[in-house]
Amino acid sequence: MLSRVANSIYWMCRYIERAENVARFISVNLNLLLDQTLEKGKHWEPLVMITGDQEMFEKKYTSYDQETVIRFLTFDRDYPNSIITSLGAARENARSIREIISSEMWEHLNNFYLELAEPGSPGFALDEPHRFFKIIQMRSHLFTGLMDSTMSHGEAWNFARIGMMIERADKTSRILDVKYFMLLPQVDMVNTPIDNIQWMAVLKSASAFEMYRKEHHRITPRNVANFLIFDSQFPRSIRHCVSKSKICLHRITGSPPGSTRNPAEKRLGRLEADLEYSDIDEVIEYGMHEYLDNVQTRLNSVDEAIGVTFLNMKPQSDAMENEQ
Repeated sequence: MLSRVANSIYWMCRYIERAENVARFISVNLNLLLDQTLEKGKHWEPLVMITGDQEMFEKKYTSYDQETVIRFLTFDRDYPNSIITSLGAARENARSIREIISSEMWEHLNNFYLELAEPGSPGFALDEPHRFFKIIQMRSHLFTGLMDSTMSHGEAWNFARIGMMIERADKTSRILDVKYFMLLPQVDMVNTPIDNIQWMAVLKSASAFEMYRKEHHRITPRNVANFLIFDSQFPRSIRHCVSKSKICLHRITGSPPGSTRNPAEKRLGRLEADLEYSDIDEVIEYGMHEYLDNVQTRLNSVDEAIGVTFLNMKPQSDAMENEQ
């Protein structure tokens, strides 16, 4: 497979997963508004924190109100991680590999972007936000279903799955990080009804609420973090996403299980091993924020290694040469 093709399909799926996760965060935040009354802006600032792009937001906007944050995260074409920018990038990548993906995938993605780009979309998002962001999530799910059911599960499909899983793991780590590190600044609010509502929102952000309740009767910070980081069966946990990425990578390279042939396999294998042999008590002792920040850094390192190894990209640092 040409590196150009692999790059396009990898990023096509990363961008679609990114757009879906932004819509997911906004949708859950809207539901939180029904359960809490906080100081103006306290509900919406954490959404920008999740992206890590507060500095970019504050250069253009002065307040973290609902309309401003929704416009920034959804329709701001100058913001590279907004929903419309992500879908536009996914569409351009898909356009360049139309001979690789199915016609159903292309038609759906093209219509998905064009509907969002219509002049009336911002008004729809502000007037009926619950319905609007649920539609975006369903469109993304439909694309994933079309990819799995209409595309041969060869090299291209495996690159697509790696991109999707790495992006999903990153976003799961970010929503947990914000809750632990920033969203609840007052210690005396821990284990209060407000705290429980917020942890429930964290689960719903990852569509994990029902699956969590099947395993745990009570919502506790420790159990929620353990479920979203280490559960091997839940498809949005960090461990599950990393494990599936590794399987797809080995299918591409043909490396036997337990072996590595390149830095991407080595970095992903190490991350999977750490997730498999760690537990939530070690994470809490180490520091939840520090641990999740380290996971995000390592996911970025895996992405860089994939780019250098398969996608014909230059390394951003000398880390590739110093791989241990």
